[in-house]
Order: sequence, then structure tokens, then C-alpha cells
Amino acid sequence: MTAARRAFTLIELLVVVAIIALLMSILMPSLHRARKQARAVACLSNLKQWSYIWHMYTEDSNGKFNTGGTTGGDAANDWLVILMPYYQDRGKLTICPAATRPMVIPGPFATRAWSWDRQGWGNLKEKETVDIGSYGQNEWICDRSAAEYWRDRNTIKDPANVPLFFDCAYVDVFPTANSGPPAIEGDVSGLNEWALVCMDRHSGYVNYLFADLSTRKVGLKELWTFKWTRTFNTSNAWTTAGGVRPDDWPAWMRAFKDY
Repeated sequence: MTAARRAFTLIELLVVVAIIALLMSILMPSLHRARKQARAVACLSNLKQWSYIWHMYTEDSNGKFNTGGTTGGDAANDWLVILMPYYQDRGKLTICPAATRPMVIPGPFATRAWSWDRQGWGNLKEKETVDIGSYGQNEWICDRSAAEYWRDRNTIKDPANVPLFFDCAYVDVFPTANSGPPAIEGDVSGLNEWALVCMDRHSGYVNYLFADLSTRKVGLKELWTFKWTRTFNTSNAWTTAGGVRPDDWPAWMRAFKDY
């Protein structure tokens, strides 16, 4: 005669459930961090692919960058249009894995993608009517006549310090040295261009492609140290060289690394 199989008692079941719950509480934060890190790595991989695209475009244009979109609504020379012959995977390559959903005002914008209805930008012939993305261009790099613009990749003296293409809440951005970060992350209600790029998308960092076509993660406070324009002061009031104090930063940024 074999002994009858003993069933679990209620106490034993509760102990097992408690152990599983404890293990989940320990593992979930690690899994969440791993997911965020994986998204950041995938985002940087996207930007590496964009480096090849920008290389091909500037090779074909003798080093000249695009002229960019205009406030008048003509987007024919905006990067999203001008680079189309160089890439095909429009559904994924324009989107950071950490920011896939179109933004809704108010934010949060760090985890949101911009949406662009091309029909509202002018006489565009592409069949698609809407594009969604999470990256933007430094519009100061464009081929325009004003002194601030870089215009030509071949004439940039320190291209590793000049942002080209990066995590962004809009298709392009015009940062200036005399303005600081948004008081509230994702607050784009005013005219602060920094709010479009200064956002906690990758745990205190964002990913950048520079004019030398290198890619790396960038600290949020580091953004003010880059040479965004030909005349940009890299020792401005928001850098350690310019004397920024910890309390000068908005509360949501104070714990981030200083530069």
C-alpha cells in the first residue's frame, strides 16, 4: 500500500505565496532597470544608424547640411524629408524605444514622441500624412546665412562637441546659452527651447549624435557645455566653469551629475 499524497495546508500555501511575493518585490525593480537600460542601448543603436544616414547625405552634398524647415511652413528641407532617400525603416528608426507614444499636452514629454502632420507644413509630395518620432535636429547646424549657423560639416573645428541629432520632444530645436532648464520637466508651455531636449528620458541621460558622427549618452547638465552654435558660450552661467551653483538647478535636476 502506498501512502496517500498529502495536500498542502492553507498555512503552507500562504507561506509559498508570501515567498513568491517577496521574490517579485526584489526582482521587479531590477527588471525595470534592465528594461530601461535596454531601451537606452537600443536608442543609441538607432542614433548610430542615423550617423550613417547623415554621413551619406553630407557626402552627397559636399559637406553641407540641410537648410532646415521654416517658420513659414515649408518643410521640404527639414531633415525628416531631406533624408528620406537614405532610410526606409521610418516606423522604427525615428522612434526612441523609451518614447513611443505621441505627446499629449500637458506632458510628460520624456517618454513621449512628437507627431508631425506633414499636410500642415507645405507642399509635400510624400504619400504618408503623419510621422511620429522621438529625435530632433540641432537647427543651428543647418546651412543658413546667419553667423550662428554651422552650415558645413567639413569646416567645424571641434565636431565632437557640436550636437547634430538627438533625443528630442520635437523635430528640431534652437537652444541658446542665455536660457536655462525648465522648472518642471516637460514643461514646454513657454518659449524655452531647452525643455525640448532637457528631459529625463534615460535615467538622468539622453543620447546624442555629434557632428563628427560619434554617438554617446549625455548628462542633462552637460547639455549647456556643448557648442550648439558658432557663437555659443560654453562657459555660460549653467556650467561649472560659468559658476552655476547646485541651488540654481530646478529641483528635478539637482541630483544629476554636474559639468
